[in-house]
Parts: sequence; C-alpha cells; structure tokens
Amino acid sequence: MMVSWSWRAPARRLAAPSFFPPRRLLTTDVQTSILPVMETNSPRYAPGRVRDAILQVLSLSSKPLSVKEIEDRVCQAIGPTPTSSVRSYLRLNTPDLFVRETRGLYQVKQLEIPGIEAPAALPPAWRPAVAIGRARLFHADCFDWLEEQGENSIHAVLTDPPYGLHEYTAEQQEKMRNGKGGVWRIPPSFDGHARAPLPRFTTLTPDQLDELQSFFSVWARLLLPRLVPGAHVVVASNPLVSYLVAGSLANAGLERRGEIIRLVMTLRGGDRPKAAHEEFREVSVMARSMWEPWLVFRKPIEGRVQDNLRKWKTGGFRRPSADRPFGDVIRSAPTRKDERAIAPHPSLKPQAFLRQVVRAVLPLGEGVVLDPFAGAGSTLAAAEFAGYESIGVEKDARYFDMACEAIPKLVRLKRASDTQGL
Repeated sequence: MMVSWSWRAPARRLAAPSFFPPRRLLTTDVQTSILPVMETNSPRYAPGRVRDAILQVLSLSSKPLSVKEIEDRVCQAIGPTPTSSVRSYLRLNTPDLFVRETRGLYQVKQLEIPGIEAPAALPPAWRPAVAIGRARLFHADCFDWLEEQGENSIHAVLTDPPYGLHEYTAEQQEKMRNGKGGVWRIPPSFDGHARAPLPRFTTLTPDQLDELQSFFSVWARLLLPRLVPGAHVVVASNPLVSYLVAGSLANAGLERRGEIIRLVMTLRGGDRPKAAHEEFREVSVMARSMWEPWLVFRKPIEGRVQDNLRKWKTGGFRRPSADRPFGDVIRSAPTRKDERAIAPHPSLKPQAFLRQVVRAVLPLGEGVVLDPFAGAGSTLAAAEFAGYESIGVEKDARYFDMACEAIPKLVRLKRASDTQGL
C-alpha cells in the first residue's frame, strides 16, 4: 500500500503557501539567503509565512510532530524563527488548520491547500528494515528517518528524487499505473516495445514549483548535519527544474561543485504543437532532450582536501584508473529491457550509468552511500556491485517490496562498463 495523502471537501480554500519571498528581496549570503533583507537583526516574515511553513513541515511528515520538532523544521525551512511565533500560530490556528493529538503532538487538519498535500489520516504501517548484502533498506519517510540519524554518519548521497512530489501522489501514481497518464506522459509503443512513462514537468503549476523548492530546502537542511565534511551529494534532475533544486541545496549550505551530464536520448521534447501537427510539421515546441543533469554538491571540507581525505575519507571523486580522472560527461543508453523487467519503476536508471557514478562518490572506496528516495533500489544495487555499504529509504510500500526483490538480481547483471575502473 502506498503512503497516500488525500483531501476531503474543504470548508474553505486557503491561499497557496509562499516559502520564498520575491527574488529581488533575497540576499546572496549562504546562511541567510532565504531570509528577506531587513534592517534589524530580528527576523520579520510576511503575514502567514510562519503558518505556511508549519503547514509545510507537518505535511512532509508521515507522523504527528511535537512543538520542538515543528520549531526545528520551520527554522530549517525559512530560517531563524522565534519559538513564540511557532507556538502562537499553533495555538491560534488549532483546530482550524492543525489538530492537537495526545501528548502535545500536532498534525495538519484535512483541508484543501494548493501546493500542499495532506498527511494520511492513519499512520502508515512501516515494514521492518531489510539487509541485502552490505545494503540496508528502510521503509520510512526520509524526513523522519533523517532526523533520527546521528551527525557525520553519511559519506555520500546519490539519489533520483520525486520531483515536486505531484507526480508521486497516490492519485498520479494510480493514473500512471493504470496507463491513464495524468501528469505522467504515457508514450506510444514503437516496434512492439512499450516505453516507460515520463512526468510532464511543463504541467507543474507555480504552487507546485514553490512546493518543490521548499521540499528540497527542508530536505537539504535535514541532510547537511548528517553528512561528513567533504561528502558529495549527487541529485538527478531535469533541465526544467534543476535551477530550483540547485538553489535550495546551495541555500542550505552545500557547495555547488558542477554537474554530471548523462548523455541519453529521451522521449521528452521534440513534439509538434498539440492538435496542429499537420499545420506545423516543421516545428518542435521544445528541443528534443538528449541529456540529463545530475547536480553535484559537497558539504564544505575541513582544511585542505588531503586533510579531509585523511580524516573523513571524502572530498573528491575516485578515479576510474590512476591515469584517468572521473569525468562529468557519461554516455548512457536508456535503461535496458532486462533491468525494467526486474524493477518496473517509472524512473529506473541504468546500472551501466549508476555503477560508474556510485563508485566515484567514495574517493577511497570507504564509507556509506545513502539514497533517501530509493525507489526500486537501483542505487543500492550499484553500491553493492562496487562493494560499498549503502542505505536506502523508500516511502512507497510497493517500491520498497520491489527493491527487496530487485537489488540482488540487478547486482548479478553484467554490463560492458563494468571493466571501467571496477
């Protein structure tokens, strides 16, 4: 069963949340870049901004949160916030927006708020964690899971997140699984071969783009303390939304270190105008996508790179060989049919590509690789192939079960790229 969020008919419609002020009001300092420029040292937010931040952090959690947990996550989302403001908003907006559970725990009331999804009415039934070789797979909400981890415990992150979350809601997933599309584009079959669904990022509304930005801001601020200094964070993205993700990660305190370009022909873009194919036969609405950006960030190192390598085993990329550095352009084919048969996840990335990147993110071959949005477990399979320890966190019960079955089978596959530094 997927951990789904659904809405009841609202008594009233609330304005969409705004977590980030207009860009002209932003400073460029990493520590304060999501705060409005103010003449005083005391943060003053636009009316409703603290309330919207509380709504966001509660909606991103799969469980009710205590006041202290809400305070911490609000500060991670919008910056320093007085404790009195959080407590006042909770008190003044309960029971209209928030529900106070036993022992002072709060969750969001079932209301329609554009851009924010409501938490499930019942707590999810999490499956026990599973060990597969050196990999550990957790059925959990990654926000809640991250908050429980110790500092300096993760050496690298490689992940392909659910962008905007809209396409991974219960409604959109059900449409995709039933072949009805929704935000997912169901491509036609060619030569008898079915093509994997693709999310239509051009359909995301301004509210959903705001949701995406705030989602990654909270995620990155939760992640940062758990990373060792010099840990790389490599995030699969899309040319249409990568700027929002990159801004959120940079604002959280991670250093931008470039991009890894996956050269791959996709079915995204290149289409003629809808319902006017014959009239505009020589026109493409968008350029045909032939590459995929993987954003590269790093937690600031301690001292020099060589000092950080000695202490934390991180700070650089592992070379494929002594005379060849790791490059940021990797030629790749679409995910092969045999892999999709093992792990029929809509965003499955090929082992030939993942094995190269996973191997590179631990420069000395030591440490733990985390995929907080594990999906069908392809990153964990690549880490297992490389002989690395890894951790995966997956919220969707269907994909968690799929990963448990798929990881050992993906590890056993042979690929031509396996001889490149492995």
